[in-house]
Amino acid sequence: MSMEVVTLDCTRVAVEGPDPWVLRLGLLVPLSGSMGLTGPSALNAAYLAVAEVNAAGGVMGKPLELALLDAGARPVEVAGLAGSLADAGLVDVFVGFHTSDVHRAVEESLGGRTPYIFTPPHEGGSRAPGVVLMGDGPARQLARSIDWLVQRRHVRRWALIGNDYIWPHAVHQAAGQLIRSAGGTVLVERLVPLGMAAGGLDPEATTDRLLEDLVRSGVDGVLLSLVGRDLARFNRAFQESGLRSRVVRLSGALEENGLLAAGGDQTGELYAAMRSFVGQRDARREALADRYSEAFGHDAPVLDAYAEGCYDGVHLVAALSAIGSLEAANATAAAIHLLSEPDAVDSRRAWSTAPLGPPPGEVHLARADGFNLAVVQAC
Repeated sequence: MSMEVVTLDCTRVAVEGPDPWVLRLGLLVPLSGSMGLTGPSALNAAYLAVAEVNAAGGVMGKPLELALLDAGARPVEVAGLAGSLADAGLVDVFVGFHTSDVHRAVEESLGGRTPYIFTPPHEGGSRAPGVVLMGDGPARQLARSIDWLVQRRHVRRWALIGNDYIWPHAVHQAAGQLIRSAGGTVLVERLVPLGMAAGGLDPEATTDRLLEDLVRSGVDGVLLSLVGRDLARFNRAFQESGLRSRVVRLSGALEENGLLAAGGDQTGELYAAMRSFVGQRDARREALADRYSEAFGHDAPVLDAYAEGCYDGVHLVAALSAIGSLEAANATAAAIHLLSEPDAVDSRRAWSTAPLGPPPGEVHLARADGFNLAVVQAC
C-alpha cells in the first residue's frame, strides 16, 4: 500500500480551486496551542486511513485528498477558514478533533452545509444538521469509572478541576451527579483559563494555588477536565506534591502523549477514561498499531486515542459514501446507524473497505504506570 497522500495547505487549496475529480477532506487537528502535542500522531493516523481508503478505490471512485487546517488556533480563526472553504466548494467534508469552543464555532460557521465529523469526547447536547459525534458525552464516558473508583478505591471526597470552556463545564455538571449517585460528594470545583500561559496567567503559580486548595479541602479524589499542556503541567506538579500518593486523579482527556509530556507517572493513582490506549490487548488495537508502525516506523509519534479517532473518522467518510449519505442533510442519521448497528446488512457493506471494520464503542479505564496506561476495566 502506498503511503503517498496528497496533503494541501489552505492557501494551495484556494489557489487550485475546486477539483471535481477528487474528494477533499478538511482535516481539523490542533498543530499549535494547548493541544498541539497531540497533532503529529493525529496527522499520521489520518494519512494511514486516507491511504487505505484510496487503496480500496477511494470514495465514490474518487481519491481522497487532505486539506489541513490548524485547529489549535483561536476559534474564530478556525471557524472562519473552515466556513470560507465550505462556501467556496473547496472542501467536501470535515473530520477532526479539537477543543469544544473551536468545535462549536466551526459548527456555526458551516451552518449545516458540509458534513462535519467530530471524533473526540464531547459535551453532549444538540447539533446542527450534518454534524456527527463519534466520541462520548460526559455521563457515558465517566459513569462506570467514577463508580469503580468510589466502590473499589473508596474515593468519596472529590474535587473537580478543569479549563474554563464548554466541555469542562459539561463534565463538571455530569460528574457532580455521578459522584453523588455513587455515594461521594464534591468539595471543591475550580476552572482556569484554557492555555493558562496564553491567558495571561502564571501557570506555575496557578497550579500551585490549585494544589493548595486540594490540600486544605482534604479531598481523596480529583476529576480533571484540564486538557493538553495544562493537564500535563498539573500532573507533573502533582507528582512533586505531598498529595501524590494519597489522592486519586481521574481524567477524561489523558492519553499517552499527555502522559509523556507530564514526564510519566509513578504514583499508581492516576487514571484515564478513554476509548482506547496504546497498551490495550485486543485484536483491533494491536492490528492498528501494527499498521501504524509499518507505515511510520517504531519511533513515530504515539498512536493515542485522539489519533485513532481521526483514523476512524476518515473511514466513516468512506462508509457514509458507500450508502449514499455523504451529504450534510443525511450524514448525522446515517452515521448513527453505521456506528450503532455495524452488523446491519448495509452497515457491513459500508464498512467492508475499512481493513479493521467499524470502531468499537467501549470506554476503558486505565491506570498510569510510568509512561504507559494499563487498562484495568472495560466500561
